[in-house]
Amino acid sequence: MNPLEQVRSVVGKPVQAVNKALNRPSSTTPHGVARLLFPKPSLEKALADKVVMITGASSGIGKAAALEIGSAGGTVLLVARGEEKLRETEAEVVAAGGTAFVHPCDLTDLDAIDALVSEVINKYGHIDILVNNAGRSIRRSLTLSYDRFHDFERTMQLNYFAPLRLMLGLLPGMRERGFGHVINISSIGVQTKVPRFGAYIASKAALDTVSDAFQAETQDEGVRFTTVHMPLVRTPMIAPTTLYDNFPTLSPEEAGHVICDAIIERPRRYSPAFGRVASFADSITPEIMDYVRNKGFKMFADSASASAPAPAEGEEKVSGGKKIFVDITTGNHW
Repeated sequence: MNPLEQVRSVVGKPVQAVNKALNRPSSTTPHGVARLLFPKPSLEKALADKVVMITGASSGIGKAAALEIGSAGGTVLLVARGEEKLRETEAEVVAAGGTAFVHPCDLTDLDAIDALVSEVINKYGHIDILVNNAGRSIRRSLTLSYDRFHDFERTMQLNYFAPLRLMLGLLPGMRERGFGHVINISSIGVQTKVPRFGAYIASKAALDTVSDAFQAETQDEGVRFTTVHMPLVRTPMIAPTTLYDNFPTLSPEEAGHVICDAIIERPRRYSPAFGRVASFADSITPEIMDYVRNKGFKMFADSASASAPAPAEGEEKVSGGKKIFVDITTGNHW
């Protein structure tokens, strides 16, 4: 049995729909039985009198989460760089019966983030839930990255330093009140250590790790950190990689609902099934996972947007062995 077959035997039958990728307990597990006996509270109850800040709220996952949270009664603070699109999100939240406020902010500017923190604290008194959703993804192989150090700088700025700055500004108030929830939108790539995404997953891994350290210090203070290792989601961020048109994905609405579930349950982590398997396998024998990652790397080419030559037909097809590989590694982005 080769390494790829070993991984497949652990994963079992491929999951055909990515919206089943997040690992949820069934009614036959002890946790699942507990859920039946003690149903989780409603989103409305979890959001009662709560102020929720969402970054990247002008589109995609952030917008979908804002609409669901607003409809459930939460006060939503919408943060992104573009005010016009934020106004559109605000209008949709209000039309759905919710309450939303627009706070444009360039999250690549640390001084602007500090000003945002001061503004929201002065206006609302506190933030109960912070959703660090805004992010930048770069899909580019090592060969094409030698002279692009700035790729690593800009992903670290938006994906790590920006949410870190927000946390440092808002956590003192959460700790003082004895309640707070930080939801960080990470990636399955952190668990699978996927090739071509070195800049992206390094920045997300930094956010995951610092949150683990912060959780250890605030465990007994009513503050909770949730890391969502999100699988591939159909958002504008992945649009330049047309290869992903052939991959199963979550819709923004499904991903937004994951955030709402996290608000209700306050778990430490939400992870897709394959991400958990890959992370466990990597901790036992990284050599096997190195083989699998290299296999995926060689199967799929750099995209034209990464300055590589475009495939001959203008679009890489996913069929045969590639389709099987994608199914086995459900939710992952290659």
